[in-house]
Amino acid sequence: MKSYQERIRALREDHDLTQEQVAKYLGTSQTMYARYERGANELPLRHLVALCELYRVSADEILGIRLT
Repeated sequence: MKSYQERIRALREDHDLTQEQVAKYLGTSQTMYARYERGANELPLRHLVALCELYRVSADEILGIRLT
């Protein structure tokens, strides 16, 4: 199972965006965004919501939650 860090990286790459572009969208630095993708820092809820809006996916998809 992929981690949310792997999922946000894959979504970014699938949308042909750089870390710098996503960081700018989130209102943070490229360095901080890179730390989210590496798992060095936890992704703040406000950034999770913003990424859902950017990629047009649910939080469940980013977090890997499967409801049965």
